[in-house]
Amino acid sequence: MKDELKPRFIKSLQRNNDQIREDRARTIGADSELIYRRRVEDIELKIKRLEREQEGLIDISPLDRNSLTFADFQPEAFVQKDLEYSLTIRNLNIQLEVAVKRFEYLFGKTF
Repeated sequence: MKDELKPRFIKSLQRNNDQIREDRARTIGADSELIYRRRVEDIELKIKRLEREQEGLIDISPLDRNSLTFADFQPEAFVQKDLEYSLTIRNLNIQLEVAVKRFEYLFGKTF
């Protein structure tokens, strides 16, 4: 019975270089994949939030149901902010495309 029980520490000391390298590679690969996946998801989330904010810019509805007065609308500010959102979203879409391609290349999985 005593021969059947081998503590984890002893087993670890008895591993050969190939086993140690394989364990380390799995650990590093799993961590990297998880972090990469999260980064891609973060970019996707940023894009969705910015698109919602950009759509919110065109909401110039009246102040209340009975009012004929629209919320203070400033065309210059609208154009400036809309262009900023458009460029930021475009850049994030490029980052997303690159990140997804790299993820698939590095980890051999489709995102």
